[in-house]
Amino acid sequence: MFHVTPVNVDETPRAGETPRAYVTRLATAKALAASGTLRPDSAIVAADTTVADGNNILGKPNDATEAVKMLQRLRGRTHQVYTAIAILLYGSQTPATDVCMTHVPMRDYTDDEIFAYVATGDPFDKAGAYAIQHPRFRPVASMDGCYANVVGLPLCHLTRTLEKNGIVARADVPRNCQRTLQYDCPIYQRVLQGQM
Repeated sequence: MFHVTPVNVDETPRAGETPRAYVTRLATAKALAASGTLRPDSAIVAADTTVADGNNILGKPNDATEAVKMLQRLRGRTHQVYTAIAILLYGSQTPATDVCMTHVPMRDYTDDEIFAYVATGDPFDKAGAYAIQHPRFRPVASMDGCYANVVGLPLCHLTRTLEKNGIVARADVPRNCQRTLQYDCPIYQRVLQGQM
């Protein structure tokens, strides 16, 4: 059984902060902000995802103009998506963390496609101004990494971090993830073995 506990965390990047450090800091802050809700035999799972162009963190666009600029910036190029997971166990003061990074090659979509997608309103709550799973825009050219990470939660990284902390999944997470996302993941075994 799980409960969703929204928390308020300042997501402003710090000067010189790398994307990996940024998402790790935010996931940790979210876990700690929710720590008052922890009960015995429970854990907090917190996560934060960002899109990065090199070391430049691309947050959620403030308006349509910013969304268009982000999508034009990413068009026809490969960027990275980082997600940090923070697991806080009852009685612990420090969350266990893990980070997944996926290279994402974008297709060479047109300005008209960008304008039509932005008009849907979908980009405004998305880091980098896009959702990989959007049924019409489909901005990504191809994938050979963790698709679930780009959606927002790398389930194999979550599974291995939970297992390191004594919480074992009762389901076949990789199989269920791939079936749900309709994606044959080429890296899940390496992730679960701690190689990535």
